[in-house]
Order: sequence, then C-alpha cells, then structure tokens
Amino acid sequence: MYESKLKSEAVDELFEAILELKDVEECYRFFEDLCTINEIKEMAQRWQVAKMLREKKTYVEIADKTGASTATISRVNRYLNYGSDGYNIILDRLEQKKKS
Repeated sequence: MYESKLKSEAVDELFEAILELKDVEECYRFFEDLCTINEIKEMAQRWQVAKMLREKKTYVEIADKTGASTATISRVNRYLNYGSDGYNIILDRLEQKKKS
C-alpha cells in the first residue's frame, strides 16, 4: 500500500472532490476557482514534459516545444523514473485507452 508524504485529511478531501469531476468542462470550472492561472499552466506544462519524456524526446526538443526550463524537465524526469509512479500510472492508462 502506498503512503504519501502529503497524506492528510484536507488533502484526502481535495482529492475526493477532484474524483467527483465528471468532464473537462467541470475540471476547467473547478481548477479555475481553486488555482491561479499560472499554477494551472505550470501543471499543464509539467504534464506535457512528462509525455514528451516518455516519447524519448530530448531536453532541447521539450524545452523548445513547451518553454520549460531544463531544471523543470530534469525534475519531471526524476519523478517519472524515481517518483511515486503517478505520471506512469496515468500515461499507461491513457495509452491503453487509445488502443481500445
């Protein structure tokens, strides 16, 4: 069983709320209220970096396409390879969904 360093009642409640979102429009509505525009853009950028790293793109290609710094790319790469496996779980799921 995975135990997060972030584990708390408040975080559990946040994640339970996120799991109630039904579609992309609801995600936009919820996250626009919850986060700043820059926070959402930064998360989206990290997600694009993770996808491109999985596609074996180079740091230069990723930086050019996403505008991410090499420090951000390196950090995402570290989590992709040695983190909690969150990126990989979802990337695998999305790949399977495409194949179906």
